[in-house]
Amino acid sequence: MRWSALCLPVTDDASPPTESARQALAIWALQFTPRVSVLDEAVLMEVEASLRLFGGWPALHARVAAEAPALGVARLGWASNGLAALALARAGIENGLGGPLSARLDPLPLEVLGALRPHRLTLAHIGCRCLGDVRALPRGGLVRRFDRALLHALDQLYGQAPEVHTWVDLPERFEQRLELMARVEQAPALMVGAQRLLLALGGWLAARQAGVSAFALRWVHDALRARAAGEGGELVVRTATPTRDTTHLARLLAEHLARVTLQAPVGELCLRALEVQPLVTASASLLPPDGTADAAGEEGLTQVLERLSVRLGAARVLRPVLLDDHRPEAQCRWQPATEALPRQGLPVVSGPQPGFLLPQPLRLAMRGERPLFQGELQLLLGPQRIEGGWWDRDEAAGLHRNVVRDYWVAQSAQAGVLWVFQTRLEQAPAWFLHGYFA
Repeated sequence: MRWSALCLPVTDDASPPTESARQALAIWALQFTPRVSVLDEAVLMEVEASLRLFGGWPALHARVAAEAPALGVARLGWASNGLAALALARAGIENGLGGPLSARLDPLPLEVLGALRPHRLTLAHIGCRCLGDVRALPRGGLVRRFDRALLHALDQLYGQAPEVHTWVDLPERFEQRLELMARVEQAPALMVGAQRLLLALGGWLAARQAGVSAFALRWVHDALRARAAGEGGELVVRTATPTRDTTHLARLLAEHLARVTLQAPVGELCLRALEVQPLVTASASLLPPDGTADAAGEEGLTQVLERLSVRLGAARVLRPVLLDDHRPEAQCRWQPATEALPRQGLPVVSGPQPGFLLPQPLRLAMRGERPLFQGELQLLLGPQRIEGGWWDRDEAAGLHRNVVRDYWVAQSAQAGVLWVFQTRLEQAPAWFLHGYFA
């Protein structure tokens, strides 16, 4: 399991970040996973199920690390659970994955866990300076001296108890406000704050699989403005086609702001999505969604396989061909995808067939007359005799692939239901494992 903690900075008076800043960050995080929650000054997201969608762990980690600072993230932490990721981020340690979690958490100060903060002085008086010191205390004494919530939070931190989070719901409409760090007097300088709002808009659009064709940026003048300046102004930006490319939207907004003259210093921005439409993105797969070309002119499966065969080589793009043969290992062969399929019937199947075949049958040990595989096998159903291959000879290699076998469905206490056979041609018949039933 992989969790990330995105920590916004805390002011000198320990005031938490504004609600709008945390909400904007949470909306941006929703493009990576629906499992996003807000805790204290941080936004937590569980990304394990989304790794393949974003190109794997290194690619997702690099993208989050590159984009999150623009949204005000001061520290970033990764761990196997949300509280641990938050604790590591508060301590300035980014990577908590790999190795024992306790080894990374034990040296951390008490302030990294919110449940311990109210009890820091008491714990310090009894000699506790780090999380490892608190863990070493008797659990019964912790509950009696403090409360059960502290012990439960400590167990959650170390992955010994399940976490409970309230997930952020994706809003139906996008409207985000941002209080600027300093008063802005020139319109082009508004892009610094607008860029953060556009990143949140991009995350919201990605989570909704939509694009925007019109959005509005509104600015609010400082309270000490002249009466004639009014409360603020608004700029509406439209695009020719729906998009969620925030780089393109930022360029358009910058062009418009270059032509704006502010009537008074600005202290707050608000970004709203006006016109939103579903946006169908191109598939990243090498194969089309079905086997035929559609009305939009996309390639059919045959054309794609031909192009891949030319690019990768015919020997690397293969398709299975079913053959009419009683021998299980001879019922399928692989041929280049661009070759014509032979006109042959489907394999003749009688009796139960396993879902998985071994590439080569595995010879089994014996105990008396019973075959063994992770214990003694119990024969459930059989025999099913298969004979064939008298015609299949390889004179150059001296091979004759004639088989005469009795197949059985067998039960293993450890391995489940198996497909085994006993040879009939050899002077000393042997038992082999040939497949597994799913």
